[in-house]
Amino acid sequence: MSGPTLTVIAMNAQVTFQQADERDLELLVGLFDGAARWMVRNGIDQWKPGGRSAAHFRERIAAGEVWLASAAGRAVGAYELWWEDEQAWGPQPPVAGYVHRLMTDRESAPAGAGRALLAHAEERIAAGGRGVARLDCVTGNPRLRTYYEAAGYTVVGEELGKLAADGTRYGVTLLEKALTGP
Repeated sequence: MSGPTLTVIAMNAQVTFQQADERDLELLVGLFDGAARWMVRNGIDQWKPGGRSAAHFRERIAAGEVWLASAAGRAVGAYELWWEDEQAWGPQPPVAGYVHRLMTDRESAPAGAGRALLAHAEERIAAGGRGVARLDCVTGNPRLRTYYEAAGYTVVGEELGKLAADGTRYGVTLLEKALTGP
């Protein structure tokens, strides 16, 4: 992992954040595939192993920000931060940041790591001068929706025709959270 770091505490465990770069592509693919395998094992129809390649993460690193979280010297999670998301949200004024692919390593992430990832994303959004954090989740995933609502996000709508990488369409629930200053 490279780039500047920021350390936060997640449920008494130190989590350090570092911006990902091209050297982290395999690690990001591994985190995604691990999270996807956990979803499949738990009957959650959202991500599939192999659903995001190194090319995807290379593109996201070039287009915005991808952050890695580590604890005790091991990568435990990551997320993508986008500055626009017209596919799900349509054209919007530049008031929000969009959190995508929030993922944790279910075997090594300390308790609270997911919330630490969200908090870090919210801090980055506020530091970028934007007052709203937005994200979406598959409409058929009530467990994830409940998780985000418990983290302070409010459902503000649905996009029933979001386009998947394979050309199919699916529905997502749109959630947002007003942020306080940087």
